[in-house]
Formats: sequence, C-alpha cells, structure tokens
Amino acid sequence: MSAGTIDPAKAQDWGPLPQRVTFPSADGHTMLIGYLFEPALKNSVRLPAVVMMHGRAGAYSSLANGRYDASTLSQRHRMWGQFWSLQGYHALMVDGFGPRGYAQGFPAGSYERRPPELNEVTIRPLDAYGALGWLRRRNDVLAERIALHGWSNGASATLAAMAAGTSITPSSGQGFTAAIAYYPACGLKGQFENGLKPYAPVRVFHGTADEEVSFRRCREVVERGQAAGGDIQIRIYPGAAHGFDDPSRSRQSVKANADAKAQSMREAQRFFAQYLGDPAAAR
Repeated sequence: MSAGTIDPAKAQDWGPLPQRVTFPSADGHTMLIGYLFEPALKNSVRLPAVVMMHGRAGAYSSLANGRYDASTLSQRHRMWGQFWSLQGYHALMVDGFGPRGYAQGFPAGSYERRPPELNEVTIRPLDAYGALGWLRRRNDVLAERIALHGWSNGASATLAAMAAGTSITPSSGQGFTAAIAYYPACGLKGQFENGLKPYAPVRVFHGTADEEVSFRRCREVVERGQAAGGDIQIRIYPGAAHGFDDPSRSRQSVKANADAKAQSMREAQRFFAQYLGDPAAAR
C-alpha cells in the first residue's frame, strides 16, 4: 500500500470526533448539519474530499436516545469517516434528516410513509450539492476533486445526483469527480427506467442476500446506463445482506457480509484513489 492508503480494519479505531458544521442545501431554504472528519495527512496544501450521504435510518446510532450529535453518529458512519480521513481526504457526513425534523431516521419497510421533503431523487441530491458547494469554498479543499459516497437511500440519492441530463445536473466541471453507491434502491421514482448514465464515474456495490432492495433491479439500471455510454459499474457480492459494511457484530458475524465489507472497502479505496489522487503525493 502507498503512504496514502490504509488497511480497512484500521478504520475501526475511531479516532477523534468529527467537527459539527452547518451549510445550506441547494434546495434554497434548508440549513443542513454536517460532520467533518479532518484528513490524517492535513497540512498547508489543499486536499481532496468525500461527501457522505446516510441511508433511511439517518446519520445516528439507533442507541442515540434523543441525543443527535457527533458522539452518536452510527458506527458505520464513524468508520467510513475515519477511513476516508486516513486516506488523506476531508470527509463530510451530511445529516439531511435532522434539520427537517427526522433525526431518528426510519425503520425498514417505511418507504411509502416517508415525507416528500426527503425525496431521494428530487431533494436529497440537492443536499449533496449543498455540501459540495460548501467544500468548494474552503481553502483547504481541492475543489475539482470531491467525490460522493452514499448508503441505501443515500446511495439512491447519490445515483440521482450523478445522473446526466436532469434538471439538477451541474454544468461541466462543476459536479462531483466520482461516486460510490452502497446497496441503493434503484426504483428511483421511475425516473431512470431506461438506465442511468452518470456524468462522472460511478461504482455500485450490492449483495445477493439484500433483504430490503433488489440487486437485480440495480444491475438492470447499470447495464442500461452502460449501453448508453455511461461509466457505471456494479459489483455484486454473493450472500451479502443489506448493510453488509456495518461494522456491528451482528452483521460481521456473517462471513458473506464480512467478506463483502473487506473487499468493497478495498475496491472503494482504489476507485477514489484513481480519481481523487493520492494525498500523500501532495506533501
């Protein structure tokens, strides 16, 4: 491994709590909350960044008990924030639910009951672009090297945000450099039945034992996007469930989940290094 990469297992040494920040969504009226993990290689140079989008359960632990702050972020989000910071990237977890009154998130099977202001195709992508704009204005971030990473409902929002030819697609050179989507639902309100062609490279990670969403539907969307000329690929892990990268004992006690977690983290690491670069080289 290069100086700018780490063993995925080390990301579970949580490290310091991230900094709480606020910034406006590109929806024009919502002030969002974010948690910024500082790069481990931070110095006087500008460094790449990753915007992170949580799933339907929200940004926080199920054990938060009404306390929603950096100390109660879910294990998955703490792990990944630390993981990306150890690569030398700024990592910004976006809380898009809390500012709208739903910090506790939603249980499985609640999709049809969720409020329209959390729409993953028309609203949540605007939160991602709000985070992108905020990072671009910082003097310690490489504005042209910012990636997007989402999980579940946030992965669906990631796909919608990266789609070319929509009303929210940014002008050339103003969007994300690349994106990763972990186990998204690919129905996407019926907007991409003919495939999703992204404006920048996208990688999708899914499992065949996903109990919440269909990996087959995502494979179809990806294949149609490829046929349209898009740089989008899907990796499907045999036997892996929804949330297979969750570091909890209950998820990682299943070998298929543990294998998928380790393999996907290595692939994600290589993918972002390819498009964001190795921050160690900038020292």
